[in-house]
Formats: sequence, C-alpha cells, structure tokens
Amino acid sequence: TLSKTTVVLKMLIHSLPAGGAFGRNTVSPVTAEHKELKDIRRNCKFDMSDAFYFCRRGIESIVDDEVTKCFTAEELESWNLLTRSNYNFNHISSRLTVLWGLGVVIRYGFLLPLRLTLAITGVGLLVVLTAMIGFLPNGRMKNFLSEKVHLMCYRICVRALTAIITYHHSENKPKNGGICVANHTSPIDVIILASDGCYAMVGQIHGGLMGLIQRSMVKACPHIWFERSEVKDRHLVAKRLSDHVKDKSKLPILIFPEGTCINNTSVMMFKKGSFEIGSTVYPVAIKYDPRFGEAFWNSSQFGMMNYLLRMMSSWAIVCSVWYLPPMIRQEGEDAMQFANRVKAAIARQGGLVDLLWDGGLKRGKVKDTFKEEQQKLYSKILVGTQEVRSRS
Repeated sequence: TLSKTTVVLKMLIHSLPAGGAFGRNTVSPVTAEHKELKDIRRNCKFDMSDAFYFCRRGIESIVDDEVTKCFTAEELESWNLLTRSNYNFNHISSRLTVLWGLGVVIRYGFLLPLRLTLAITGVGLLVVLTAMIGFLPNGRMKNFLSEKVHLMCYRICVRALTAIITYHHSENKPKNGGICVANHTSPIDVIILASDGCYAMVGQIHGGLMGLIQRSMVKACPHIWFERSEVKDRHLVAKRLSDHVKDKSKLPILIFPEGTCINNTSVMMFKKGSFEIGSTVYPVAIKYDPRFGEAFWNSSQFGMMNYLLRMMSSWAIVCSVWYLPPMIRQEGEDAMQFANRVKAAIARQGGLVDLLWDGGLKRGKVKDTFKEEQQKLYSKILVGTQEVRSRS
C-alpha cells in the first residue's frame, strides 16, 4: 500500500534498513546485522555504495513483510462459497454458482433472521436481568445469580453466531483472584471465553447501547470500567487491577494484552501492564477455523455493525480454546520477560507465529527508536573501524 511504501522510503532516507522495522531478518539478533555491515564496510570512510545495503534491506521487507499481513484476513486454500473470501470474484463453474445461490438463500433467508433473534434475546436478557440482580444485597445469592445469568446470556449470544467451540484442558480454567490473558482476534473472543466461565471485564466506558450494557453488567458483577481520561493513567489502571486480584472472592480478570485484533495466524507483542501486578496468570490460546467463517475483525475496513452482520451471515464460527497451566512471575524476571514467556506458550499451543512487534504498528507510525538503533549500529561500525586503523 501507499502508506507502507511511504514509511519504508522515510526509513531509507534516514539511513535505516526498512527490514529493521518490518522485515523477517530483524527478528534475528542485531549481531547478525552488525556482522553483515562489517563485511561490506572495509574502510572507515562513508561510501555511497553503502546505501545499496539499506536499499536491499528495504526491498526485502516489502517482499517479505510479516507485520502488515497480520492485519488482513487469512487466505483460504479452497473456496467456502462466501464471496468475501473470493477476492477476485472469479467464475469457477455453473454448479458452484448454483450452490453459492442456494447458500445465499439459506444464510440470509433462514440463518440470519434466526441469529438476529437470538442475539437480540441474549443482549436483552443480559441488560434486564443484570439490572434486576443489581438491586439485591451483596452476598452469595447475588454472586450465584449473577454468574448463572451471565453464562446463560453469553451462551445464547454464542448460539446467535452458530459458534462451534471445543474447550481443552478445562482443569486449567482461570480461578478467582487471577488474570486470564489470551490472544486477540475478534470482539467475539469475549463471549467465546465467557460462555464457559465468568470473568470480570476490563475496558473503557462507552455510550449508546454498549454503555447501557456496561452499566447493567457492573450492577451485578464487579467489572472494571474506565473513563476515557483514566485509560492513559497507567498507575490508576494498575492500582484498580491490583485491588481486584487481591480479593480472592472476585472473578478472574479477562485481558487481551495485544491491545488490538490480529488475524489469528500470529501473536504479537503483549503489553507488560497486566504482568506487573504480581498475580497468577492463566494463559488461554484461541484458534479459529476460517473455512466456515472469518472471525478476524479488520477495524480499519469494517465498522462494528458491518462486522457483526458478516459474522451472522457466515456458515458458522468454529474455534478451539486451550486452557494452559497457570504461570507466575519467576525470581529475577521482569514484567516484559514474563509477558514474552506467556506469549510464547500461547503461540506454541495455538500453532501461531510468535512475533516481537507491537500491534500498535497497525495504526501508529514507526518509532524513532527503530531508526536510531540502525543509525547507531552503522555509526559504531565506522567509528570502530577507524579506531582499529589508528591503533595499527
């Protein structure tokens, strides 16, 4: 795309190999780049031919880009009779055209109205029943009813998507006072997990229908909602999360540390905030089968309502959920190392690619630190070569 090419050109202008921000080669240690640069830089003076190295790395990153492709829907090996997965709209055969037409009638004429009815029923019951439970005094009865209502409503919403879910290793399900972390593909990740157990949600307060649902839910269960002005206050967020997990009677917190939706082929960098609290972490791996319906939400291309309509007009949502053994922060391990260890376990179990890059690259600009790192590397080689020559 034009935006990606612009970013790469800017990086080349600033003497940065574009592979340093996007390409596969930068996942390897910096020492490999250091050795390669030293091989081509035999003298201590700058030479115009050095630019060819950076140009080559930039072209390599465009050809083999492992970041931006994480934010597009996964390609299918065979067509699933959905035009959204047949990007070129090629005519294959008359028989397939007839089957596709029958599929449209079934999906939009029968399945979609039924699913919409179930979705409205599930959301309506969630709002009404949680608001009613909110009037009860705090205690075991209120917690019991709240859990039953949440499970019932989420399971109705799951059926509205015709979701076929396989849960593995249920003995590792998150327990009260812990933090459940999972890879993030879609907003429906929440109901996929919540239909098998109750969680305390964390998020920003919204308006409209979403705000109404949030206000009703928090009356029955201690969810953690933040005002827009509070979200950027890391200390306030950490304190509220810490206070929640210290109370072992409260539900486990559900967090998606990637902070954005990835297309379910990879796991990107986990934000370290939820790993600084010091609580037990319960990793969960979620893997969708795109053959029956693409669950990935490309928020830059589709709005929420458009996305939900695509979900409800798919054949089905098929996924597997693995509950991994609980993990705790080891002695001498910082929050980022702990987050990477949890991320690696999730990627390994879900058959996903473990990437180091921040999902914020989906919308944000390339950080100056990436450019500075490569500039410093090149300057060190020049200075180092000059020092060696002066000594000789």
